[in-house]
Amino acid sequence: MSQPYTTWGLLEHAVERAPDAPAMVTGGPPVTYAALHHSAASLATALRARDIARGDRVALMERNTPAFLTWTFACAGAGAVLVPLNHRLAAAELRAVLADAGPTLLIAHEDFRQVLDAAVQGLDAPPAVAWLGSGKESAPMGLLPADLPGPSFLPAPCEPSDVCHLYYTSGTTGRPKGVPLTHQNVVQHALAATSELDLADDDVWGHIAPMFHLADAWASLAITAVAGQHAFLPEFEAEAALALMTERGVTVSNLVPVMLQRMLAAAPSCGFTGGSLRLVLSGGAPIAPAAVREVLRAFGCEYVQTYGLTETSPYLTLSLLEPKHRELSEEAQLARRARTGRPFETVELQVVDCDRRPVPRDDRSVGEIIARGSTVTTGYWNRPEETAKAFQDGWFHTGDLATIDEDGWLNIVDRKKDMILSGGENVYSTEVENALYEHTAVLECAAYGVPSEEWGEEVRAAVVLSAGAGASTTAEALKEHCRAYLAGYKVPKHIDLLPELPKTGSGKISKQQLRDRPLRGPDPAD
Repeated sequence: MSQPYTTWGLLEHAVERAPDAPAMVTGGPPVTYAALHHSAASLATALRARDIARGDRVALMERNTPAFLTWTFACAGAGAVLVPLNHRLAAAELRAVLADAGPTLLIAHEDFRQVLDAAVQGLDAPPAVAWLGSGKESAPMGLLPADLPGPSFLPAPCEPSDVCHLYYTSGTTGRPKGVPLTHQNVVQHALAATSELDLADDDVWGHIAPMFHLADAWASLAITAVAGQHAFLPEFEAEAALALMTERGVTVSNLVPVMLQRMLAAAPSCGFTGGSLRLVLSGGAPIAPAAVREVLRAFGCEYVQTYGLTETSPYLTLSLLEPKHRELSEEAQLARRARTGRPFETVELQVVDCDRRPVPRDDRSVGEIIARGSTVTTGYWNRPEETAKAFQDGWFHTGDLATIDEDGWLNIVDRKKDMILSGGENVYSTEVENALYEHTAVLECAAYGVPSEEWGEEVRAAVVLSAGAGASTTAEALKEHCRAYLAGYKVPKHIDLLPELPKTGSGKISKQQLRDRPLRGPDPAD
């Protein structure tokens, strides 16, 4: 059996290996890999009938559904570049993405008709639009099951260096950038992930994080590569996510910490104790050891912290324990699991100072993470200046600050743009957040810097309390709690208690939106 080197090749590989194996579990009869291949070939044929050529962009706006997975492979079969759209964006934001990507065709669920009708207004070259519905009769382009092609379907000619996907970054600090990923980027990542995480054909992946984002999208390819099963949660809600895991027998999933925290809070009332789960991955933000302890206790499965970016397909590190780490104390193992981790199989990493010299491996010296490898993009879409700034001498500069230990394990301390300089002292937002998460009443939190005439910048925090936290959990009580863990200059000058924190489309907390909120003065106690 040949080694796949394109996205379509991953699907063909699965069909050759296990044509009758269940590919998608939805509550009804499972869809086999042969049926998924047939449907994707059918849609690829329909794209060709619409004159979609190799390299043309096809935008897709859909929730986490079987249709999303099928269209992912259909675009690959037609040689098109898939542009997944964040369905949480406003019309103006979507218009900017569409103008930059220049898709020939936009495929979207009819639920998003209103926002997309507004988004395409004013575009110089608006794409044709094909609407998806809930039934076969509303399949796009008039395609019906009877139109399925025969087994002789041939995918469009394609090279590993061809762009396969075009993702747009979350845009937490400004205008989203297009990140083109080649077939080589995403296929190499998928194959490496199957090895790193021991993914197998008896795994059931829970698509819980949004499929339009690489926090989950990489698994569409990796689980297909091993002929595993896909289960879908259209919209995140903690109780529904736990129900999906129970009802579909989910064995592995990747979640952003905010989702994980909410699922942990909901698990007792749902009677969820882990079910079939063998592994939970979490990425998108650092996590406190206390949260890792709770995952291990409540879900009874392995936990791995991940770190990556859209530009890197996404994984750069995993906190997979090595044999020697399993001989450590429970607390030491928790601390190791909560670290950013060691390099992913496909990449080479360095932590460098401002002169691009590697920092000492003492787990104290802070530098910027830079990366290179087969899963790293070579630049941004239509952004030569930003490409030149971020990609230098073959290395991608991530903008993330970290330490590195003698074993080569990284630990992120902050984003460059999130580091707080208060009174001449560096304050890393993650250490403030870790201190807050040690308080049992804190469900979510974010620490960030705001301008200060006295200090240059001052530390602020926003906190969401867990249900039933009670009136005794005040901002002052949280600050007093932080004083037991942090130097005085690191303790937040002000803490906002909010019902929820602003999020990006991928579910990450948006610190930029918190910074943009009207400022109150320091709390009276200060």
